[in-house]
Amino acid sequence: MSRNRSKRVWCYLVLLASFALPLRCAVAEDALPGAVTWQQLAPDEQKILKRFADKWDSLPVERREKLRTGAQRWSNMTPEQRTQAKDKFQRWQKLPPEQQAAVRKKFEEFKQLPPEERARLRSQFQRFRELPPERREKLRERWQNMSPDQRQEFLQRRQNQTRPGLNR
Repeated sequence: MSRNRSKRVWCYLVLLASFALPLRCAVAEDALPGAVTWQQLAPDEQKILKRFADKWDSLPVERREKLRTGAQRWSNMTPEQRTQAKDKFQRWQKLPPEQQAAVRKKFEEFKQLPPEERARLRSQFQRFRELPPERREKLRERWQNMSPDQRQEFLQRRQNQTRPGLNR
């Protein structure tokens, strides 16, 4: 009988732990610095983040902070910038999941580059964006018509041209 009782006690403890652990984690997370509750958000933040109202307090702290940062960026945008951001987001949503994954992967690779390399790439991209639309289209067509080997060779030449001291 004592063995049966210890089994019941053990089961009770496991059951209790299974309920208490998530609750403890949630309480501990709210106690962390930066774990802002829904009620602590400013009214303008609540307005922007209203679709997260029901689940806000259960979101991980990191996610809450990213959402708050995004809300702050949104509130600082001009109406034109907001329209552009909405358009970009709609284009993103229309991408197939494979393409979204490829873009995420490239972005992660970009973030791993040294700051100087990221600055160089941003500068090149900005120069490309400033080209007339017809010129950009011609460059895109040229790129698309290249074989993978031609693309690699082209990139290598460009890289050597834009990095002093690497020309051979």
